Amino acid sequence: MLVSDILRLKSNHLYSVEVSEPMSLAAKIMADKDIGSLVVIKDGELAGMLTFREVIQWVVKNPSLASETQVKGFMETSPLTCTPDTHLDEVRRMMLERHARYLPVMNGKSIVGVISFYDVAKAVVDSQNFENKLLKAYIKDWPEDNSVPFSSMPPSSGSGSQQPHA
Repeated sequence: MLVSDILRLKSNHLYSVEVSEPMSLAAKIMADKDIGSLVVIKDGELAGMLTFREVIQWVVKNPSLASETQVKGFMETSPLTCTPDTHLDEVRRMMLERHARYLPVMNGKSIVGVISFYDVAKAVVDSQNFENKLLKAYIKDWPEDNSVPFSSMPPSSGSGSQQPHA
């Protein structure tokens, strides 16, 4: 499974802010859209990532400065990225190693989306559910044989422990 498979299932809307925007605007966008991260843009290119973690830490330290402080002072300046062709196994490894919850998906210098740890986990579970359905259907259509079913086989007379009769 590839990152592009996840992006196909998500909406095509990408939420972003410019590096010079106030933190109050970033927090408002995140709250209004119920999202956990924003792509930060400078001159039309990825400049960083801002997540709810950075916003919360900043608000706790500076409750009265929300409209005066720019995003660029709190964003992740070197966010972990992937491409649409990155395999999900690699994405999971990268996210776990760097404790990253959000990854911008890049096609060259163009941002084509953002995937979250939730997106990756959901894709893995959905894939496993699909595989389980196929396996169950395969087993259901398994050809009949004339051997004795396991449940009707007599207990073995091996050297297992037996309870004495009272």
